Amino acid sequence: MIKWIVIAIVAAAILLVIAGQLGFYRGSAPLDLGVTDGKLKPPSGTTNSVSSQAGLYADHPMREAASVAPIRYAGDGAAALARLRAVVEAMDRAKIVRSEPLYLHAEFTSKWFKFVDDVEFLVDESAGVMHVRAAARLGQKDFGVNRARVEMIRARFWGGS
Repeated sequence: MIKWIVIAIVAAAILLVIAGQLGFYRGSAPLDLGVTDGKLKPPSGTTNSVSSQAGLYADHPMREAASVAPIRYAGDGAAALARLRAVVEAMDRAKIVRSEPLYLHAEFTSKWFKFVDDVEFLVDESAGVMHVRAAARLGQKDFGVNRARVEMIRARFWGGS
């Protein structure tokens, strides 16, 4: 009996990975990404996103949980975003979707299940920061993946590994 349960679990896991490899977990790109009135889209209503602009949405239920610091830079905003783009392009399973002088949208795809996370950056030249929003397209949780990715990008932007 236990042998059949183990076989069933292994078979289910294999089917889940195959479904991911076929793109069943990609989700659709949100149509409202980008900059509106100088702001990125609010964080998701679930725990699968982070945003350095979460504080701008006072009534948002995930405002505190989603809050992350923007990425500070020195010098020219467009040059900082170009440097940030190079950091993103060097990361595994990253794809630049849209690049403008002060805005960048990238997709990150997970290795096995091919879940897609959208990550956006907006340069605020007056404050010397790049705002960031990162969110999973599907599901309720991301187990801290987007927060960790933003912190990794921040570290690499400032010369860390």
